[in-house]
Amino acid sequence: MTTGFLFDERTLWHTTGEAALFLRPGRWIQPPAAGGHAESPETKRRFKNLLDVSGLSRHLVVESAPEATDEALHRIHPATYLREFKRLSDAGGGMLGEESPFGQGSYEIAALSAGLAIQAMDRVLTGAFRNAYSLSRPPGHHCMPDHSMGFCLLANIPIAIEEMRARHQVGKVAVIDWDVHHGNGTQAIYWNRADVLTISLHQANCYPTNSGAVTERGGGAGQGANINVPLLPGGGHVSYLAAMDRIVLPALDRFRPDLIVVASGLDANALDPLARMLAHSDTYRALTTRLMQAADSLCGGRLVLVHEGGYSESYVPFCGQAIVETLSSRRTQVIDPFLDFLMAQQPPPEFDALEARRLDEMAAAFGL
Repeated sequence: MTTGFLFDERTLWHTTGEAALFLRPGRWIQPPAAGGHAESPETKRRFKNLLDVSGLSRHLVVESAPEATDEALHRIHPATYLREFKRLSDAGGGMLGEESPFGQGSYEIAALSAGLAIQAMDRVLTGAFRNAYSLSRPPGHHCMPDHSMGFCLLANIPIAIEEMRARHQVGKVAVIDWDVHHGNGTQAIYWNRADVLTISLHQANCYPTNSGAVTERGGGAGQGANINVPLLPGGGHVSYLAAMDRIVLPALDRFRPDLIVVASGLDANALDPLARMLAHSDTYRALTTRLMQAADSLCGGRLVLVHEGGYSESYVPFCGQAIVETLSSRRTQVIDPFLDFLMAQQPPPEFDALEARRLDEMAAAFGL
């Protein structure tokens, strides 16, 4: 069995317009020389290109997918939101919520982004792939049912999960979000559901600044099925592995999912402009290894990663390469040229000890 890689060039044609990082030019904000928006296609394009030039793509099944159907989209998003999104997209673009600009044709591209996630999950659940990575763009984990935010226009992962329920009657699903920003959209969609475990590892008070607290545990039937792990800014490799070992893996073992899905933001890396964490490519390699082992023991290896954030054009490719090498059990000749430098920037043992104590307190609060 092989690893699938879901990709379509059209997703790189989604435009977020002109910006200085993510702010619109005007008054005191000078227009950039070209483009300038953090959520550009280049991080994803360079990720895919590194897979190609390293030869790793030859050992994957690389394929595209159809756009998510109207039926699939309507399971998560109300018709009013989808109609307005489509209207603005056809008219040349616009904005439907916070920090989520788009251009002409972005409605269809966003539906394709969700379609790639659907195809990845479908191929894994039917046994065609051992595991899969979907290079979805635009991202999805901040998107609410009725409004977009944080560059996210459709809720890719929930759309795909609910399509899998319709097609394959999949039971319990665990969503592990290691994007550096809180996965507030996924949390909101599954807030009252007990059959989807949502776990978000994120930099505390980064984005959105008012969400992602330990006390946000879900409501109604979903009480306890939402776990937030806010990490201190400056945390690195040791912090992420400690969070995985102390909280994520015990929570998965208790939940016993039928499918594990990762919201794979690569913006916890030390070179990202929108966060202040110190993860590196070996961090993502180690996290992926642990989740593959968990998937093997809990759900027949069924593991799907869906791309979210990551805004360092120079470094996202090496983090993505490490993940896909791990998924496919193949090492290439690629050497991360930043790794030695970033390993030297890791926080001191005193910081790691403090974070370990915090994580132990969180684990106790979660009953783990």
